[in-house]
Amino acid sequence: MQKIVLFASGNGSNAEKIILHFKKSSLANVVTVFSNNPRAKVLERAQLNGVEAIAFEKQELNNGVILEKLNTIQPDLIVLAGFLLKFPESIINYYPNKIINIHPALLPKYGGKGMYGTHVHSAVLENKEKETGITIHYVNENYDEGAYIFQKSVAIETCKTIEEIALEIQKLEHQYFPEVIENLLQNHE
Repeated sequence: MQKIVLFASGNGSNAEKIILHFKKSSLANVVTVFSNNPRAKVLERAQLNGVEAIAFEKQELNNGVILEKLNTIQPDLIVLAGFLLKFPESIINYYPNKIINIHPALLPKYGGKGMYGTHVHSAVLENKEKETGITIHYVNENYDEGAYIFQKSVAIETCKTIEEIALEIQKLEHQYFPEVIENLLQNHE
């Protein structure tokens, strides 16, 4: 059984979809959810689904404490699902091509430092884009620059608000993120 570890900073709707997708899987399970926000709803969602939930301080991510915990778990895949901190090179180097992230736009557009959540949707709306989408990519030492694994676009010509765009993106995330993770793990077997 392969092990998935999730990192999230907020509500955790993507994390919960991933947990539920793999709950009855013979391929993999989500074993731990890490969050840098002790009040994040994702921790509650994890616990309600029987998954270990760990809150940590930012310095623990960078000083080796989280790497030690990961090494104890030995995850097959680390998934950033709405995780807002920059992932440290020490972990990236230890788990090459085993860390993925989802971005709420079609990279390379609207990527980079500070481009997350509503910041992305706001820029997409301001630039009157006709479509946007999601990009699932490997994590490297630079924000949103890792190799792409999957992209899916959605037309947003009728969207008038950031919230409408966010809803379209969330539908794509919930549908495709668990499937892409499953495909990656099947190819790693």
